[in-house]
Amino acid sequence: MGRSRRTIPEELLLLALDPATGTTAQPQSLDLGLAGAQLVELALAGRIAPDGDRIAVVMPRPTGDPTLDSALELLRRRGSPVRAVHWIGGPRLGLRQTYLSHLERCGMVHAVAGQMCGVLPTTRYQATETAISREIRSRLDSAIRTGVPPDPRTAALAALAHAVGLGKHLYPGNEGRSSRSRLRDLIRHDPMGGLVAHAVMDVQNGVAAQPRRSAAPAGPTGPGGRQPARAVADPDRIPMQPRRGPMARAVAH
Repeated sequence: MGRSRRTIPEELLLLALDPATGTTAQPQSLDLGLAGAQLVELALAGRIAPDGDRIAVVMPRPTGDPTLDSALELLRRRGSPVRAVHWIGGPRLGLRQTYLSHLERCGMVHAVAGQMCGVLPTTRYQATETAISREIRSRLDSAIRTGVPPDPRTAALAALAHAVGLGKHLYPGNEGRSSRSRLRDLIRHDPMGGLVAHAVMDVQNGVAAQPRRSAAPAGPTGPGGRQPARAVADPDRIPMQPRRGPMARAVAH
C-alpha cells in the first residue's frame, strides 16, 4: 500500500488535535478509535473483512505500512475471526504516540516541549500542514451539509469521529447540534465503519465482555421474581445490520 494518501487513523488524529493548544480531544476514547480506524483501513486495503460482528483476515499480505502491518499480523495470529469489540478493547499501549511520531516525521505536526505545574515534562503536538487538516474537515462538512452519501473513507472517518466523541469538538454548542446529529447519521454509509464505530462505543459503555442478546428472558429469573435489569437504550446509537453468511469482504497531553 503506497503512502500517497493519509490513512484513516492519521486523519482521525489530525481531526482530534486542537490547533490552539496542541492537545488531543477525547484522549481516552481516541485511543480506541485509532485501533478501530486501523481495522477500517485494513478493510479498505482488502486485507480483512467483517463476518457478522467479527473481523477475519482474508489476505495476509503486508500493506507496506508498518503500523497497519503489525495489526494485521496480530489478527492473522489469532487464527480465527475475532470480535471487533475484543480487538478494540484490547491493550493498545503507545498507539496514539506512534501515530503522533509518524505525523511529526512526515512534517504534518511538530512537537512542543513544556512542563505541567512547572515540574512534569509534557509534549504537545501542533499541526504544521494546516491545509491538510482543513481539507479533512472540509470533507466532513460537505457530507454533513449536502446530505450526499460520502465516499467510504469519509463515511468511516465520520463514524469514528462520532464514536470517540469528537462531535462536540468539531461542532460545539447548541449551534452545532444539528451538525453533530448528521455526523452520527453518516455511520449508515459504510458497513465496516459502522461495525467498528459501534464496537468502539460498546467498549466505552462496558458491554464488550459478552455478545449482544436480542431480548431479555420473558419470565422472572432473579431473587424475589425480579427480572434482570435491561440496558438503557443509547439515543445516539444507530441500528446496524451486521453482514452474515460468507465473508463478503498511540500519548499526547
